Amino acid sequence: MIYSMTGFAAVAAELETGSLTLELRSVNSRYLDLQLRMPDEFRSHEPALREAISAQMSRGKVECRINFAARQATQATTQPNTELLQRLAQWSTLIRKELPNACELSVAEVLGWKGMLESTVLTAETLHATLQGLLQQALVDFAAARQREGEKLKSFLLERVDQIEALRTAVAPRIPGAIAAYETKLRVKLHEALGSDDDERVRQEITLYASKIDVDEELSRLQTHLTEMRRVLARGGAVGKRLDFLMQELHREANTLGSKSVDAEVSRTAMEMKILIEQMREQIQNIE
Repeated sequence: MIYSMTGFAAVAAELETGSLTLELRSVNSRYLDLQLRMPDEFRSHEPALREAISAQMSRGKVECRINFAARQATQATTQPNTELLQRLAQWSTLIRKELPNACELSVAEVLGWKGMLESTVLTAETLHATLQGLLQQALVDFAAARQREGEKLKSFLLERVDQIEALRTAVAPRIPGAIAAYETKLRVKLHEALGSDDDERVRQEITLYASKIDVDEELSRLQTHLTEMRRVLARGGAVGKRLDFLMQELHREANTLGSKSVDAEVSRTAMEMKILIEQMREQIQNIE
């Protein structure tokens, strides 16, 4: 699969104490740049989150944002510890039996007893499990989004590869015609200058001219690079850097083709190739 470095995913979980949300978003970058934004009380879970995200991406600027919205009702509501309340009642009965004049505990004293009032809170284990579950769910959605975008980029690149290949195929037959036209033009000029044709001089000039405009090697290398692009895209994985290198090679061959051109159509073809290569280069910046 081809993966884009651009993606987004958001998941949420409803807990007894509130709502926990986790978002993942990424854009292109030369290296992996991972930023985690979360409340301070969640920082102890950061290493595990970093490890899980880094295992899925090798490049890209990734932001993981965690938010927790506590319920107001939960914050204001507490419940007496019934187990402790029963023990206090038993102790009160036992003490008053032995000490009849002992004062009874007031309601305020009972409620102020350490551990009497308790609220629903998340344990560290529950929070860790919940965060990990949310992250795994988000990573699945995140990978699917990046894969969908990556497949679009792959199709885009293959279309341009086909177009460049078609241009390359159309260029090759024009070279012999350019050489023949130059030979005719040279014979006319020699006849005008010398009053006769010098076949040996013409052959030398044609040989020199043909070597200057020979683009067989450039066309061959173009085909090699295009074939390699198809192979890399079919293999998939983290291929962005490899594709970027191939763009440099394709651009070099297209430049050489243009510099050797003595035919308007060949020059136009070289320019069209460079436009297509530049279009591919821009999109490859988004591929992991």
